[in-house]
Amino acid sequence: MLTLSYDVFVMTSARFATRNFSLAFAVFLVTIPAFAKDAPLQVIEWPSTGTPAIRFTFDKFKALPGMSSLHGYVMDTTAQNLSPKLISSEKFSIYLFDKNKVRVGEDVIALRNVGPGETVKFETTVTTSGLPVSITLVSITDAAKTVSLTVNSTPQGAMLQLDGAEQGTTPRIIKVGVGRHTLTFTKEGFIAGNFPLEITTDDVSGGTVSYELGAAAFDSIELRDGSVLNGDLISISGMDVEIRIGGVVQHLDRNKIKRVMLTQRDIPAPTPPPPATTPTP
Repeated sequence: MLTLSYDVFVMTSARFATRNFSLAFAVFLVTIPAFAKDAPLQVIEWPSTGTPAIRFTFDKFKALPGMSSLHGYVMDTTAQNLSPKLISSEKFSIYLFDKNKVRVGEDVIALRNVGPGETVKFETTVTTSGLPVSITLVSITDAAKTVSLTVNSTPQGAMLQLDGAEQGTTPRIIKVGVGRHTLTFTKEGFIAGNFPLEITTDDVSGGTVSYELGAAAFDSIELRDGSVLNGDLISISGMDVEIRIGGVVQHLDRNKIKRVMLTQRDIPAPTPPPPATTPTP
């Protein structure tokens, strides 16, 4: 009897332990998704160039009820100070874009007294005119900062444009804000060129940009009175120079010419002969 009672006890205990293990395993499988956190909508580090100082993490948009023609959303936002310095005060504009890259809303984020390595969490509530899918972040302090620099070209006298806006002729002192820009140089008789320019928060005034224009697009004839003609030189004879300017052929007196500068031209490819034809009987 003692032996039988021992066998029953062991079997019952083993069965009970097995059921407990199965139950614990099932609870474990169900619990994992509950604790798993969704991937954030977007992570942005500022500044975008150099060593980042702040990392922003924006969770997915959560729609707010009760909005009419506009859309209301709230985002869980995290800002982490990656720098070894205290962030006493910093403001940022956030711009929201839909899937077609059209801006549909904007808001402002302010950070104050964030210590080195510290992380702060807060909610960002925005109102949009469409369905946002992405975020762009710009420092308000950076947007207001400008530096002055001198822009020159070789040869001088080129028309200068900053992001499509005319600035005058080179050499020129201009003011440029933080960010990426394009300088465009144009001068009659030369191939126009672009120069990419990036200003960071660490840049100071007093810098210089020098750009060499491309090869001359036309031949140049400098007259003794100081004027310059640009066109396609056709011929030079004993007392006559023939040049095509704007499609019109002009003849110049040789004694009025001080200097002739010829641009390099590619040798035209020979014209292939016409295909042979078989005579018709």
